[in-house]
Amino acid sequence: MARDTTDDQPIEKIDELVSYIAAGCKPGEAWRIGTEHEKFPFYVDGNRPVPYEGERGIKALLEGMRRTLGWDPIEDAGHIIGLVEPTGQGAISLEPGGQFELSGAALETLHQTCREGNAHLAQLREMAEPLGIRFLGLGGSPKWRLSETPKMPKSRYDIMTAYMPKVGAHGLDMMYRTCTIQVNLDFSSEADMRRKMQVSSRLQPLSTALFANSPFTDGGLNGFQSWRGEIWRDTDNQRSGQLPFVFSSDFGFADYVEWALDVPMYFVIREGRYHDCTHVTFRQFMKGALRKELPSGMPTMGDWANHLSTLFPDVRLKRFLEMRGADGGPWRRICALPAFWVGLLYDSEALDAAEELTKGWSFEEVIAMRDAVPVEALSASFRNHELRETAREVLAIARLGLKNRARFNREGFDETGFLNPLDEVVARGTTSAQEMVNAFNTRWGGSIEPVFLEHAY
Repeated sequence: MARDTTDDQPIEKIDELVSYIAAGCKPGEAWRIGTEHEKFPFYVDGNRPVPYEGERGIKALLEGMRRTLGWDPIEDAGHIIGLVEPTGQGAISLEPGGQFELSGAALETLHQTCREGNAHLAQLREMAEPLGIRFLGLGGSPKWRLSETPKMPKSRYDIMTAYMPKVGAHGLDMMYRTCTIQVNLDFSSEADMRRKMQVSSRLQPLSTALFANSPFTDGGLNGFQSWRGEIWRDTDNQRSGQLPFVFSSDFGFADYVEWALDVPMYFVIREGRYHDCTHVTFRQFMKGALRKELPSGMPTMGDWANHLSTLFPDVRLKRFLEMRGADGGPWRRICALPAFWVGLLYDSEALDAAEELTKGWSFEEVIAMRDAVPVEALSASFRNHELRETAREVLAIARLGLKNRARFNREGFDETGFLNPLDEVVARGTTSAQEMVNAFNTRWGGSIEPVFLEHAY
């Protein structure tokens, strides 16, 4: 998320929180695709991490991009921490360890999404190469230890850094040493949200398997195909993972709100300052728990919007749905991830088929799949066969959905080609992570360094 929200509208009733999310409902013709992708900056000289400060640091890179693009700076306590396109068409932000994130514009087609990503990476290369910086498209930091990883001067991250070790084993690794590709998608009604959230929740572990791309940590093999997927199994289980109530036949906006109300907060912003609120839930906040601690100590809609952005379930509900299961990866994967979910969720025939395929999957089965895929990926056993076979079925449905959308580029091609990288994974039976492990054990000679050549932007 590029910028935290400021909205001083007071909250008086829980119903207002439900209405806030419900206001995201849009007719089908207004549905859009918002893609986010993160990557690790590194110095070509020595494959070293890039600090914030310095003549060739991340701050200098952001300042250079600001001058070139004409985008508005996002600042925190006097530090530039991101950029936003002046008309709201996208933003660049920093993750805690310096990971660069593009939060893309809300676009109509996958062709536009890929052009956006390609333009962003070209701009980034133009600005970064004179500084000796390139970017790595992986799901996990392959070389630098946590103690070697830079820290960005962002107030919310200071609060999270102090809090994470209290609630899970891997929260700091999640913050500082992982990257993802995500897509944000719309819904037309509460019923449509329910169907999309249920289908995508059941299929999120499959997404983790297909995009598994983080087999290295601290300069060597870590035993996982998706180390990032393993990290999320013990980060902060009060606010992350699969949500059992989502699987209920009558799940709705109010159920998500009731859950969110009882998750501890991270912060509130008052007069430009971040206040640590990890000791209270939003429900307690609404009952006056911070009245004596803060100026204007009662909640606002801005506080609610920010709180929703600090919840990390596998599928996150705001005024749209966020698909959160995939590792970061190369350019083709940046296009493939939204293609996968748009194909499944934005065509009625495909959504019907995906719902039919997954409706019998229990919460317990999905959790078992989620627990298995960080190590086994597509080789994991699911319902007496390899998950790879389920992937074939699901990709066929996604391809049907994209074909039915019939969105063509100038050359006359529809959107189905963006699924080709995933078809290749299933056809060869090996993930990107397995391919890298094979290279590490053979032609890379047990060295991690070639990953910075072969998987860099």
